[in-house]
Amino acid sequence: MHDKKTVSGVSSMATRLLLADMTREFAAQSGIEVSFTSIGGVDAVKRVQAGEQFDVVMLARDAINTLEASGHVVAGSREDMVHSSVAIAMREGADHVAISSEIALRNAVLAERKLGYSTGPSGTALLSLFERWGILEAVRERLVQAPAGVSVANLVADGRVDIGFQQLSELSNVPGVAVLGLMPQGCEIVSTFSAAIGAASTCQSEVREFLVFMQSEEGEEIVRRHGMSPA
Repeated sequence: MHDKKTVSGVSSMATRLLLADMTREFAAQSGIEVSFTSIGGVDAVKRVQAGEQFDVVMLARDAINTLEASGHVVAGSREDMVHSSVAIAMREGADHVAISSEIALRNAVLAERKLGYSTGPSGTALLSLFERWGILEAVRERLVQAPAGVSVANLVADGRVDIGFQQLSELSNVPGVAVLGLMPQGCEIVSTFSAAIGAASTCQSEVREFLVFMQSEEGEEIVRRHGMSPA
């Protein structure tokens, strides 16, 4: 029988809603409570590196690799969990721009007044795309990066940006936000989120049980429901 101790976790905001559903279903079936703190990915890495103890860490794969290299998660425990695609959104009711091709999206980016993007790997990838297009310097002053813990969807809904780029899971079903679609062919941005066991965890078997559930048929259905795909 499992004790009453709650398994603690930390994640980025990108998987916050997914993990809320996942942990609820897992608790109903196993009796094991898993409680995640969801914050900006950069802040999550800093808190783990500062010695804050979490039983499970779920972040972008590169961040997990960094934590593994520094000994903050158990070596060899990393599991790639989900792939999350970046989508494009505008405020509900706004005149929607065409994004059906790479050229159309480039033109839309050049035409809009304020462009919202996120911290973390998806934001870095977007800036690299603008650089590849040769427009980064032209749009730099129009870029609005969402502060850590704030979603691009909020910037879009509040009218602080005209067009926003973030994981589909964070843009979907947000009042005031209309999702135009995923990044078009040729400039897709897909982030992989991985999980690993915290180095000081005393609940390693419970964490492994949770990760197995996430990769089960039922867990994968929850992943798809949140606009992601199993890794």
